[in-house]
Amino acid sequence: MSSTKLLPDSPVAMTAQSTEQSLSRFLVLLMATGAGLSVASLYYSQPMLGVLASDIGTSGQAAGMVPTLTQLGYALGILLLAPLGDRHDRRNIMLFKAGLLVLALLLAGLSPSLAVLLPASLLIGVSATLAQDIVPAAATLAPEAQRGKVVGTVMTGLLTGILLSRVISGVVAEQYGWRAMFFIAACTILLIGLAIRRFLPRFQPSTSLPYHALLGSLFTLWRKHGALRRAAIAQGLLSVGFSAFWSTLAIMLHNSPFHMGSAASGAFGLAGAAGALAAPLAGHVADRRGPELVTRVGAGLAAFAFVMLSLAPLCSMQVQLILLAAGAVLFDLGVQASLIAHQAVIYRIDPAARSRLNAILFVCMFIGMSLGSVLASVLLASYGWCAVTVFAAIASLLALAVRCWKHILL
Repeated sequence: MSSTKLLPDSPVAMTAQSTEQSLSRFLVLLMATGAGLSVASLYYSQPMLGVLASDIGTSGQAAGMVPTLTQLGYALGILLLAPLGDRHDRRNIMLFKAGLLVLALLLAGLSPSLAVLLPASLLIGVSATLAQDIVPAAATLAPEAQRGKVVGTVMTGLLTGILLSRVISGVVAEQYGWRAMFFIAACTILLIGLAIRRFLPRFQPSTSLPYHALLGSLFTLWRKHGALRRAAIAQGLLSVGFSAFWSTLAIMLHNSPFHMGSAASGAFGLAGAAGALAAPLAGHVADRRGPELVTRVGAGLAAFAFVMLSLAPLCSMQVQLILLAAGAVLFDLGVQASLIAHQAVIYRIDPAARSRLNAILFVCMFIGMSLGSVLASVLLASYGWCAVTVFAAIASLLALAVRCWKHILL
């Protein structure tokens, strides 16, 4: 049983029974929305770079540092700040990060030059790790028999925020300007922060380790638990394929024979979002049948989708577009289902270390996404889209191998 408990001075008085009832009816929705809106802050800038660069008088290449620093800040925040959720009241950490994220978004929207926007972008990334405090909080509040389903629902919010953020920011920037998107984002995070303060209970720390020991324990957890290593590496490999597809799709559609604009890429993002909506179902199956089955099915779905996409160039243009949409739904469903199941796996390892376990999982995911993006760009430029999909299929098959042969990475 977890040693994390609700403190008696919670702003909302809850018995165990009322906590479960509120969790099912309201708190899950609040946490899913908070996770989605906070992680969306990482991606708002990407579709706006052209307009942004022109407005503040900088080159497109220099403006490209904005999303780069945002992602870097997110990685640093996960590694250095997410473990604090085991050491301090998670609710206080969430409130602090929400306030910091509001200030960072306002600073970005008011930036007169790139010199101000770049540090603001780094700060957005660091504070957007609010999402990585919400997910372990959901796992802690959920009853054991419903943990996978609850985490799956919260992750649906997070993943939908990732997939829809680019579409929304592109529309807002076109209609109202790039600064408006940052201001709107700041308002949404402010509302989430106020709701967290009002409705989310306090959490009792599960460890008294000092900060340096807390970070050191990440390596101890990695060495000690083979289940953690398998989950993190398998999900990292799936993230390679996920990032390879989404980071090169817009370029591929822009080139011959499609010659499509950014709106078409956004439409495929909506197709991917449909896959993310199945995350609660994956969590429910993990609760009923065990997470191992879900991880294997998820990796298998992703591998099948990428193999199918690698054969798409042999078909007519119309069939290729249909296969692209179907592949986006299938592999996204596989990747997200595996993520939910892997979280179910690691949260069972040590309830007192959920924030640190979650940090390890997502750091490996970030590494996979970074590698997938870089290598896919090289492959697309040198060998074409087919090479990207074959590369993604190989990464997914390796993830499936990690899940099927338990002696690997023991």
